[in-house]
Amino acid sequence: MTSTRLEALPHRHVLTLPTEPSAVRLSRQSAERTLTEWGISLRHPTVDPALLILGELVTNSVRHAAVLSPEVTVIYAAGEDCLAFAVHDRHPHQPPLYASVTDSGTGGLATVMELTLGLGGTAVVRSDADGKGKSIWITLPL
Repeated sequence: MTSTRLEALPHRHVLTLPTEPSAVRLSRQSAERTLTEWGISLRHPTVDPALLILGELVTNSVRHAAVLSPEVTVIYAAGEDCLAFAVHDRHPHQPPLYASVTDSGTGGLATVMELTLGLGGTAVVRSDADGKGKSIWITLPL
């Protein structure tokens, strides 16, 4: 999915939270409310894995980026056949997403990638324009 198509998704919600452990729970609760408001059933087979992926990405920001990024931003977007979300922080490290799959990792990113690819989705890391932060975008078919 291209960024042009992401921008064209009709539903969008942005949530910014302190980069603290409570951000994981709050981002998940917000996602559940937002998806329900958009008419996406929480029983849809993509939703539980999507919430797990979201939780792992926010957890990674809390664990690894908080020292440089006092806030984490979660962007939710959806269309008729697509769910996308991003987790953004202001830490410059860009994790190698696809390497986590081939390195037989067992950490959070390996789980994220296994679930994303298993659902036929995509993952991409996008650097901020100044190189001092990044967003990890996950796109999943609905």
